[in-house]
Amino acid sequence: MEKGILYIVSTPIGNLEDITLRAIRILKEVTLIAAEDTRHATILLHKYEIRTPCVSYHSYSNDSKIQSIIEKLNDGHSVALISDAGTPGISDPAYTLIQAAIAAEITITPIPGPSALLAALVASGLPMHHFRYYGFLPLKKGRQTLLTSWKAQAESGDLDETIIFYESPHRIARTLEDLQKHLGDTSMNWNIVLGRELTKIHEEFMRGSLTDLIQAFKIKPPKGEFVVLMSYKS
Repeated sequence: MEKGILYIVSTPIGNLEDITLRAIRILKEVTLIAAEDTRHATILLHKYEIRTPCVSYHSYSNDSKIQSIIEKLNDGHSVALISDAGTPGISDPAYTLIQAAIAAEITITPIPGPSALLAALVASGLPMHHFRYYGFLPLKKGRQTLLTSWKAQAESGDLDETIIFYESPHRIARTLEDLQKHLGDTSMNWNIVLGRELTKIHEEFMRGSLTDLIQAFKIKPPKGEFVVLMSYKS
């Protein structure tokens, strides 16, 4: 029996119109959709009249859930994997299932589309030829070491790439303060861009120094999810 295909399907990061025709077709054709949050997925599926059965697959899913999906694939059923927003595998639990599918010799087919980090990068005005993505920064252990390493690279002239990471609204102010603290006297030499609520009604790009952005959030508390982009100007 021929095995099914695991499709890695990119879905909108905000605006539901940001989905490809191919993604809609695949979501309708597969036997099963594995979604990070079925409640969230239902909104998208309803809009495009996609009636494919949907099961949850998230960071708390155990080995039995992964095995159940692999068994479906082994039995010839194709499965579409989607995250809450954007491209599966970028700061979400898709990696484990993808690795399991590869080990089971399942064909993996990506359906490209929206990605918050790329959307923010192309609109940031910062250098795009080299960039490094960090997901979400460590909350405690390793945070100081990482931030001070950026300072050391900047001072030595070895930092020629744009740094990109995600941050939540209730931590963004603290993270900017940590950056100012650990980047020290180099902090004024960084170009900072914050992308907020990308593709949504209140989409906004904020540009300025760390001092400017920290002060802005003291006046107007942050709302929405953020993409943080940083480039050092020597």
